[in-house]
Amino acid sequence: MSASMNVVVNDEEQYSVWPVDRPLPAGWRSTGFAGERAECLAHIDAVWTDMRPRSVREGR
Repeated sequence: MSASMNVVVNDEEQYSVWPVDRPLPAGWRSTGFAGERAECLAHIDAVWTDMRPRSVREGR
């Protein structure tokens, strides 16, 4: 089975999923993790432990 979604992240270190067959929207980059939607969401749950945007975490 081929991957259908990519895990993507923006400059504020906020995560999302994006279809592998579509160009990434401006401001987002791939994390290198791809899989089915449920796998991607589980990966995000594991790695995105602080939901605050990076600028808030860093006090900017």
